[in-house]
Amino acid sequence: MLALLGLAMVVVFTFLIMTKRLSPIVALTVVPIVFAVIGGFGGTTGKMMLDGLKMVAPSAALLLFAILFFGLMIDSGLFDPLIRKILKRVNGDPMKIAVGTALLSLTVALDGDGTTTYMITCAAMLPLYKRIGMNPMILATISMLSLSIMSGMTPWGGPATRAIAALGLDAGAYFVPLLPTMIGGAAWVVFTAFLLGRAERKRIGNVQLQSGGSDCYIKAILEDTPHKRPKLAYVNLLLVTAVMVALVMGLMHSAILFLIGFVLALMINYPQLDIQKERILAHSGNAMTVVLLVFAAGIFAGIFSGTKMVDALAQTLVDWIPPSWGHLFPLVVAITSMPLTFVLSNDAYYFGVVPILANAAAAYGIDPVEIARASILGQPVHLMSPLVASTLLLVGMVDRDLGDFQRATFKWAVLTSLVVTALALLTGALTLFA
Repeated sequence: MLALLGLAMVVVFTFLIMTKRLSPIVALTVVPIVFAVIGGFGGTTGKMMLDGLKMVAPSAALLLFAILFFGLMIDSGLFDPLIRKILKRVNGDPMKIAVGTALLSLTVALDGDGTTTYMITCAAMLPLYKRIGMNPMILATISMLSLSIMSGMTPWGGPATRAIAALGLDAGAYFVPLLPTMIGGAAWVVFTAFLLGRAERKRIGNVQLQSGGSDCYIKAILEDTPHKRPKLAYVNLLLVTAVMVALVMGLMHSAILFLIGFVLALMINYPQLDIQKERILAHSGNAMTVVLLVFAAGIFAGIFSGTKMVDALAQTLVDWIPPSWGHLFPLVVAITSMPLTFVLSNDAYYFGVVPILANAAAAYGIDPVEIARASILGQPVHLMSPLVASTLLLVGMVDRDLGDFQRATFKWAVLTSLVVTALALLTGALTLFA
């Protein structure tokens, strides 16, 4: 009964936002409350909602301060040299722009952080997309797929870190056999960018932009503003590097690191109080929209886990797998990780569901490390989910609706998951027969 109720809740929620019957914030809040009442959990719904808010509060704080921090870095012109170099190479060719987007986002995503990846990639490429009339959804799709490969598979990325911790695995034993799959996945993302860019070139043509003189397109995109601080470029670069190194080393919680980074960036670049207020207000709209969505997602996740719907769905999945399919268990985990990670947060899936799957697989003599590798192959689909905070940031940056984003990326996300699953089987990262 609980599994059926949970499945119905997910289906109704997805239908409402993809058909634009409700906004994501409203749907994330109202739908789980209604289904909790239907399931007889009305008396404890408030507590579950509060638990959900507590669960996502650190993520909300992280996004708030990360958006403000990188917003100030973009305002100061820190990334202008990198953006200028990319713009010179791609000019107005949509195919080159799409491939350049893939190469940039794959590189930036190596640090494992979605917020960083999306903010830097969008800051570099979105003005060019707008300038020549390219569909910003191509930028969003490529950035999301890049993050799913580079952050989704590396041991220092969120999903793999959780899987390794939940199953008590050695990071090297997990990662080394997965490297060929990761490299192949990155190549697939570049190829996808090529296909998307080529289709866009057929639609709008190859736009030749003026690369010199007063009408230079690079100058227009990287317009001079009173907020640029070129003389402080090395100081800002040192600050960003220090924050990212501390983030990777885990010296403090990421929200605290970005708070400190934001405050220092504000003091260094804009010591005048009136300009500080102006810069905060300039980025507050985007930050507030994302934070509200994250808290709404917390309501959904809190009720979903508090009612035990997620546990019921996972157990039903395990029960449905016939014993004769035991040798196919890694493939089953890889395929089911797509829908399960879409409806669950990474914490819920990797700490709640994956141990159940690993225990079931052990009955068939399958090593838990294969279950860990299989569980991360659905990350391209997971990153479409409204429960992913950085995805809400990406949707806001390209100024599109979440439903539009999901419709545009669904095919490529599923296809990418299937491709990396096939690569994992071909390279031996997953085995179907002992």
